Amino acid sequence: MSTTAKKKPPLRRQDAALAAAEQAQKRRRVTWLLSGIAAVVALAVLYAVFSTSPAKNTSSGGTSYDVGSPGVGKNAPAFTLTASTGKQISLSDYRGKNVLLYFQEGLTCQPCWDQIADLEKSAAKVKAAGVDDIVSITTDPADLITRKTNDMGLSTPVLSDPNLKISKQYETNQYGMMGTSRDGHSFLLVGPDGTIRWRADYGGAPDYTMYVAVDKLFGDLKAGVKS
Repeated sequence: MSTTAKKKPPLRRQDAALAAAEQAQKRRRVTWLLSGIAAVVALAVLYAVFSTSPAKNTSSGGTSYDVGSPGVGKNAPAFTLTASTGKQISLSDYRGKNVLLYFQEGLTCQPCWDQIADLEKSAAKVKAAGVDDIVSITTDPADLITRKTNDMGLSTPVLSDPNLKISKQYETNQYGMMGTSRDGHSFLLVGPDGTIRWRADYGGAPDYTMYVAVDKLFGDLKAGVKS
């Protein structure tokens, strides 16, 4: 009874298979190395972005806010915009007064409108903080803003900046959850001489704050003006 011996693959075929396996392993090592380098680069970029972001301030309470540009001591950019009252309102109309400019997201943000309502209910606190008038600015069309203020019974003038011309000058469209297409939640106190006395941009990442309690707001304002 004879048995047939199994033939071993030629040595050249074994060598080729081994070489192919080694080559595949080298490619995997290169891939892992490149992935590690990419991760390090990504972390470096993130660090650079966040380390150069606007200054944070937590002067009153726990919610921080950015301080954008133009900031304290700078001249507030002039504007003339259509208001919810149907009139044209200019920053120069408030010369000689402390006017609080409130840039907000607009019709898509009910808390932004609740902010105006609560400020109107807190007239005594507004006056105690040294604020003579409040003006809000958003990017929605004037007719829709008028309808919203009428529906809520608001008396604060809300100005329409549909092409973001003024918002971009104040850079308040850098702090909202809708990207740069809308304003965030920014307050600027402009003094009697037209210079900015205090600024707080609450709407920035990662919190995207769209409402600030009145006591918190004026606590921050008083602390900021004093410093």
